[in-house]
Amino acid sequence: MKDLAPTIMVQGTTSSAGKSLLVTALCRFFRREGLRVAPFKAQNMALNSAVTADGLEIGRAQAVQAEASGIVATVDMNPILLKPEGDRRSQVVVLGKLIGSMTATEYHEYKPRLSDVIADSLTRLRTDYDLVVIEGAGSPAEINLKSRDIVNMHVAKLADAPVLLVGDIDRGGVFAAFVGTMELLDPDERARIAAFVVNKFRGDQALLAPGLDFLTARTGKPVLGVLPFIQDLRIADEDSVSLEDRMARPKPSRKELDIVVVRLPRISNYDDVEALEHEPGVVVRFVEQPDTIQEADLVILPGSKNTASDLSWLRTSGIANAIEARAREGKPILGICGGCQMLGESISDPHRVESMEAHVRGLGLLALRTHFEREKVTAQVHARVAQPSFLTNGTVVEEEIQGYEIHMGMVELRNERTSLFDIRLRNGRVERRGDGALSGDGMVVGTMLHGLFENEVIRDRTLSFLRTRKGLPTCTTIPRIPTKQAEYDRLEAVVREHLDCEMLGRLTGLSPVSPM
Repeated sequence: MKDLAPTIMVQGTTSSAGKSLLVTALCRFFRREGLRVAPFKAQNMALNSAVTADGLEIGRAQAVQAEASGIVATVDMNPILLKPEGDRRSQVVVLGKLIGSMTATEYHEYKPRLSDVIADSLTRLRTDYDLVVIEGAGSPAEINLKSRDIVNMHVAKLADAPVLLVGDIDRGGVFAAFVGTMELLDPDERARIAAFVVNKFRGDQALLAPGLDFLTARTGKPVLGVLPFIQDLRIADEDSVSLEDRMARPKPSRKELDIVVVRLPRISNYDDVEALEHEPGVVVRFVEQPDTIQEADLVILPGSKNTASDLSWLRTSGIANAIEARAREGKPILGICGGCQMLGESISDPHRVESMEAHVRGLGLLALRTHFEREKVTAQVHARVAQPSFLTNGTVVEEEIQGYEIHMGMVELRNERTSLFDIRLRNGRVERRGDGALSGDGMVVGTMLHGLFENEVIRDRTLSFLRTRKGLPTCTTIPRIPTKQAEYDRLEAVVREHLDCEMLGRLTGLSPVSPM
């Protein structure tokens, strides 16, 4: 039997310390060292998720990390996924399949049953790859959760992994966070901490030297490096903390496009707009107030973990009235997944899958109806544009469109001939059916496909339409946004420059590596 591959683990002093990005960077780093490397996160709680090639659901971060590693994402990379539904409940996805919805108490009681699932997934990865880079969750020093931990030190011990402890200096208190975390760990857990990584530093690193020296003297642990704050990195962020930053964005100038995303209480897969955020002259804002709707160049209703509940919030907040008024004036509106369902005529949930409402009235802007089923649909999709709309600048598009579906509400089109897309392949199998709908003037559009704006042709034509409508130039010399692969390389280059590469090689027990 093949020896199990070595591992290295990244844990954080807090949520949003930068664990996911550091794991992504390390995956790319070791790949460029010639290793077959895979990411792993035992349990992920995320608003954003992804679909594997075989139609299973995992956290978005692990799909990104697999892409940076140059491999196909599998469910073993994230065997447990929690998708918050609000009101202290989450969907529980095990090995890519939904097993039900649980309260926090119910899930903590269920956790011990998942240990074998986690161990088996990790073993399969360690058998198939040269190195596994493991990500923790939150902080390993959450005293109230440690007795049922299945994602931090539990996994570190299971994998016999050295642990890099990362802290976010941008939010302040990083030295207290490092020392406090070490103090709260058990002695054997402290022994697993191999080095510290200071993340998101802005300024002169020489000014940090006294603090770094103190940290090592106090804990006996070295500092692997200080990573700078990286501006405008085009890598999807799964953490809800990033939403708060996006809501603080100022209103754009008249020379910029203003794209408004409704910040639903139970928003999901908000990374659908990530590609737009990096386009020059485009400002994407997440908003909760109706007065921001009318003057925006485009309004997007995103996905939701509870469509009926968020639809009710749209009405009580006044945003529903603003969207309906916008539609009457012929201004562009896009609904994605749950947002598409809200734009339809009705939502039926006879099995109470998402809420206690058996039937609710939609906004009535699209000729479709939604019926919730117990079975979740997860699929990678290849499609063609069926009808021109503002998404295609009113023209026919010949290029194939790729995206993915994650939903429990099944959409029934009132007229298949007015669908937005013609689906050709689902999870690699031939399947012909329509997706989405559009209004008579093509200005209200809905689709169940996530990842729409990752298709360059859709992104370009949508922005061209919006620029023309606003009287802005549609110059073809506008710089292209960087590809994901280029961004992974940029991230890896920062890590290679600012971390002690020789120490990384020693920690993994693999061949020594050094800066290029």
